Amino acid sequence: MGWREGQPVLGWWAEGRGERGSVLRAGEGLGFRVRGVRRCLGVRRGGRRAVCPERAEVGAGSTRAQCEECARLDRARSVAADTMADDPRAYAVYLAWFGPGMVKVGITREDRGSARLMEQGAVAFTWLGRGPLMAARRAEELLRSALGVPDRVPYARKRAVRGEVPPAGVRAAELAEWHGRAVGLAGWPEALVRAEFAVVDHGGVFRLAEAEWGGAGALVGGLRDGAVVAGRLVGAAGPDLHLVRERSRGAVLVVDTRLMAGWRLDAAGEGAATDGVEVRALEPAHRQGGLF
Repeated sequence: MGWREGQPVLGWWAEGRGERGSVLRAGEGLGFRVRGVRRCLGVRRGGRRAVCPERAEVGAGSTRAQCEECARLDRARSVAADTMADDPRAYAVYLAWFGPGMVKVGITREDRGSARLMEQGAVAFTWLGRGPLMAARRAEELLRSALGVPDRVPYARKRAVRGEVPPAGVRAAELAEWHGRAVGLAGWPEALVRAEFAVVDHGGVFRLAEAEWGGAGALVGGLRDGAVVAGRLVGAAGPDLHLVRERSRGAVLVVDTRLMAGWRLDAAGEGAATDGVEVRALEPAHRQGGLF
């Protein structure tokens, strides 16, 4: 799943039809049935995906639907691998906010806008600066060393705090404080142009109020051949979809779409019964999962 113009888009491939993207809209039904075994997605090159030569089987519970070799090839060409020092494109440094006291620093291509932040599930963010890739990298390292701001936050932690985020004004105030400390640091790379503070808030885009993020439901932990997931979409954030299931009295089922990647999926109606899906309760954390 990716984000395009503020909307979640589910990417898929079908033989004879190539790659496609389906926009997911809140209020609409979504249902699918899993078939067969989960296969490696291969490697993306130049905007197109190259099929895994081994058609390797991938574990059902992994959030990365790639075999070790394809994952290694993808990492080697990622921005994080520092193998693209001569990249002529402009990059932007950002501070992403996920919950009280939970921020991270990162970089993204400037032409991607806020898509990367929505993919990560950032509830709010602010730009810090724009410039060449290696200057952006130096700024990222400066924030890590001088302010102790991480460049990674485990996704489970982001999800866990999403149901208790404070109002937008509180989010903006915390980001403003971090922004001021960041751009005021000595040693800021000269090639990186500082950005004025401006908060971008995704609370409305993610439909935090409507999606019942406070734990009234369950999280899909894995899929398998024959499993069915169905419901009405009420919200989305990062790779997560929140579905209200038929006959569930409003309880929400959270689907991490990274677990869907690599499976063959057939359509199932919104009213189909969710079945054969490994789940665990969102709250409290110690509760055990089961099968619907």
